[in-house]
Amino acid sequence: MSSKDSTILRNQSGAILVIALLIMLVMTLIGLASSSTSIFEIMLSGIKRSSTDAFYAADTGISEITTNIANFNLASYDATTHQYSPFSDSNNVTPNPTKVAATITNIPAQSGPPRGTGFSAINLGYSYYQIQCVGKDQANLNSNQSTATVQEEVVRLLPAQ
Repeated sequence: MSSKDSTILRNQSGAILVIALLIMLVMTLIGLASSSTSIFEIMLSGIKRSSTDAFYAADTGISEITTNIANFNLASYDATTHQYSPFSDSNNVTPNPTKVAATITNIPAQSGPPRGTGFSAINLGYSYYQIQCVGKDQANLNSNQSTATVQEEVVRLLPAQ
């Protein structure tokens, strides 16, 4: 080897240090991006869980209301608004395990059999109701509590009068 070749090999001027620093910078950026993505995904899954809990709370309220026939007794309804709040009535024993706010509205203007159900009996009366339940996330972890509203229409078959 000539003396010129050996001088070039000994004088690298820290090029490997610059390359190593660039690789470390790229690795740091990849780590920061992945951790911020993970934090964002955790926040999204928490929001999804709370909104799902609110929906199921409202759906449970609907189920509890429809199973108690006393909720559809027109004597309990307000004569002017045609509404009834089953969970705030002390005479009613409908359980409210999820603490939903519920309102049942009687729709006196609607009459006759429900459309498309195949009912052809003429000796029946029909009473129409709309149930609305507002459920909230039970965890109550933050002030931005998730809520869900579920509405269901119910038709009560009555003997002809």
